[in-house]
Amino acid sequence: MVLPATVEPATHFFYPNKMVRIVLLAMEEVMGRNGVNAVLNLAHLHHLVNNFPPNNFDRQVTFEELGAMMHSLDEMYGPRGGRGLALRAGRACFKYGIKEFGPVLGIADLTFRLLPLNMKLKVGADVFSELFNKFSDQVVRLEEGEDRFLWNIVRCPVCWGRRAEAPCCHLAVGILQESLYWVSGGKNFEVQETACIACGDPACTIVIEKKPLD
Repeated sequence: MVLPATVEPATHFFYPNKMVRIVLLAMEEVMGRNGVNAVLNLAHLHHLVNNFPPNNFDRQVTFEELGAMMHSLDEMYGPRGGRGLALRAGRACFKYGIKEFGPVLGIADLTFRLLPLNMKLKVGADVFSELFNKFSDQVVRLEEGEDRFLWNIVRCPVCWGRRAEAPCCHLAVGILQESLYWVSGGKNFEVQETACIACGDPACTIVIEKKPLD
């Protein structure tokens, strides 16, 4: 059950237009333009209806807006339906994102592709976390253990302004699932959010197991 969003303080943090455009294009692929427009209207983001942000790095979309978008997805389809759609949209986000950010990240070249799997996971996680830290106001702190990575989002736009009884950053989980699939050349990994700011935790923690499922 997702509880109503609460009002956050006036301090604003931002996502770049390019990243939000990717999220909306991914949602459109999963649920169609009418579905996206319905979610945007429910979130009171009427200015984005049939008017996705431009494809640039200007930080003009607030965390409040992105959080409201994700909350409306759950409100419209229910927690279970919203979770499934957000996971699928997250996976689609990576497909669009790698086209935009691949050259910037440097993980699309042959040298990276020839690395052993454990090195690809390490380099990919480091580079991917820095992408968000550099181009947005999202803050990711990466921890590495023997068997897993901890992807800690200490300032999270996905659940910004939300209160929930269970972790709800499904979009972020979907993005990480697909990034691991791509980095590993087609392997699936266990990716699970175990803590969430929306639940009162200090950070949104996503556990990434290093050993593939298949």
